[in-house]
Amino acid sequence: MMMINTQCNRPSACATAPTETTCRRRPGDVVQLYQSNHIDAMRIYLANATILHSLRGTSIAVIVDAPDVRSLASNDATNALSSAAQAWVQANVRPYYPDVNIKYIAVGNERCALRGRPRRPHQGVHCRRNERGRRLAAAFRKRVRRPPPSWVPSSSSWRANGSPLLANVYPYYAYKNDNGVDLNFALFRPSSTTIDDNGHTYTNLFDAMVDSIYSAMEKEGGSDVPVVISETGWPSADGRGASKDNARVYNQNLINHVGKGTPKRPVALETYIFAMFDENQKKGDAIKRNKFTS
Repeated sequence: MMMINTQCNRPSACATAPTETTCRRRPGDVVQLYQSNHIDAMRIYLANATILHSLRGTSIAVIVDAPDVRSLASNDATNALSSAAQAWVQANVRPYYPDVNIKYIAVGNERCALRGRPRRPHQGVHCRRNERGRRLAAAFRKRVRRPPPSWVPSSSSWRANGSPLLANVYPYYAYKNDNGVDLNFALFRPSSTTIDDNGHTYTNLFDAMVDSIYSAMEKEGGSDVPVVISETGWPSADGRGASKDNARVYNQNLINHVGKGTPKRPVALETYIFAMFDENQKKGDAIKRNKFTS
């Protein structure tokens, strides 16, 4: 995964290191690859000790995925320090932080991802934050993924929890699953499609999807919650509209665009492009297994 670091004067890259792949590069070699290409952030989908150790002393910012949220959830208030969430942090974060620049802890992935036909606001409630989540560790701020709304911005609803939101936003799947979505609208290219919504005009699908998240948070009192796009990308083969040219156009137009923000929130948007390596051992459609490398 590549990250567009919109906090800098120039776009800089950052990449996820998927584990469901036969591309078994040594973690140290991957870190060197990141550094030599000025890729300054990484997302890893499990807290692998070898990978985390290889990141010691580097400036690479890291998103570490925790296990499924249900495995960390605990409503037992008798001993917070022995909760599953605390135990996970003690085992997988404290041994490395701050030598490893762990920026976010992502709890849950894809189950609540904004992919395909937009979900209704009430769906995905299983991702709701557990009270024990606030006790992960005094030294670490918890980042929790939240359920996505519709891609019509003002129609969304979301219960804000005061934490930054890490959201997967894939215009490709909305395009793939709906013949009514114009390809150019999904690729940030000039299109006959526009969405006018509450005084905002949307000329691309990505902005509409992201602003639906902002709208949902506003409705639930979370207008000050920042958003990080923790995954986005376009496949290069094996699907409707999937090609190397379209992937190149989407990724480059995304990089050029996210520094401007969205119509609802015109500030730079931290964004990660999926993915660094093919996930050719991943179950499911071929398009998911091996076609999202950047």
